[in-house]
Amino acid sequence: MKISLGADHGAYELKEAVAKHLKEKGVEYEDYGCFSKESVDYPKYAYKAAKAVAEGECEFGIICCTTGLGVSMAANKVKGVRAAVCTDEHLAEMTRRHNNANVLCMGQSVVTVDEALGIVDVFLSTEFEGGRHLRRVNLLTDIENGIDISQK
Repeated sequence: MKISLGADHGAYELKEAVAKHLKEKGVEYEDYGCFSKESVDYPKYAYKAAKAVAEGECEFGIICCTTGLGVSMAANKVKGVRAAVCTDEHLAEMTRRHNNANVLCMGQSVVTVDEALGIVDVFLSTEFEGGRHLRRVNLLTDIENGIDISQK
């Protein structure tokens, strides 16, 4: 498994903690930045990390900003990405089980480092259930492809 990492300056420290955690667990990752606390534009880093997932270079992405909201909006603009903001382990489990999310978004001002590492572990270890949830994820893909699903 390979993970793409990305963050803006508002979550640089959180990204670094996640990178350290992944390294300690022997999980391969690619860090798409940012690389300091100097102010940057979050969409650029969210895009790089999300694109790596969409193109199959990485199986999952973890992208952080101050709240997790901005990077989730940016990541979800990348075709093939299903990014979810998670603030606890339950949300991480459910978005993997039911939504087959492939990008985890978190906010440095919202979760502690310890909470974030627990969220990461649950997100990366939870399998997608498929079944009726696959039908719903496929509807998300239809929307992404411009298909009107209102009559489906």
